[in-house]
Amino acid sequence: MPIRTNRGRAAVYRRLWGFPLRSPRHLVATVVAVAVVVIGIGVVIPRLLGPQGGSGPAAAGSSSSTQPSATTDVTSAPLSTRLTAPLVQPSSAPPSQEALNVAESFVRAWASHPAGITNAQWLDGLRPYTTVEYLNAQMASVDPVNIPASRVTGDPVVVASYTSSVQVLVPTDGPKLSVTVSRTSDGWRVSGYDQAS
Repeated sequence: MPIRTNRGRAAVYRRLWGFPLRSPRHLVATVVAVAVVVIGIGVVIPRLLGPQGGSGPAAAGSSSSTQPSATTDVTSAPLSTRLTAPLVQPSSAPPSQEALNVAESFVRAWASHPAGITNAQWLDGLRPYTTVEYLNAQMASVDPVNIPASRVTGDPVVVASYTSSVQVLVPTDGPKLSVTVSRTSDGWRVSGYDQAS
């Protein structure tokens, strides 16, 4: 049986590995020291590698001179990954009368739900005015019995108008509906609606 003494290499290793377990204070000090070392490495290494992380053209060395460059007008400044504005700003345009007619017709069909109408019959009434995606994904789950309106009570009012979409407010005897009409390959179609506040 080996005799453990306070001398020798194994004893030194036992003392080092046993240090964090001697007391809670030693454990906390060890965790803090390890965290400081890890954060320090995380800060120092990127500074040593530079802004491109060692994977740019300078790190490629002589092999990049033998391969032709795909683009020659690339700047060396790093690209920002933060989006500060939409990629394409929609252009405002005068509202299309066809879009207004589609919005009003959609709301009339939406509010038309006589007693005994099935969901399939109600959806068939909405089909000519609604995009296929919106009809199948959103409108198919709506029960016509829960519609809080029965008729349109006024003319549609344009809230916002762009070249490819129009947002229209349509009053009913229940809530006002905010309807989004989008230009599609089939013409103007409703791509969304919500109750206006």
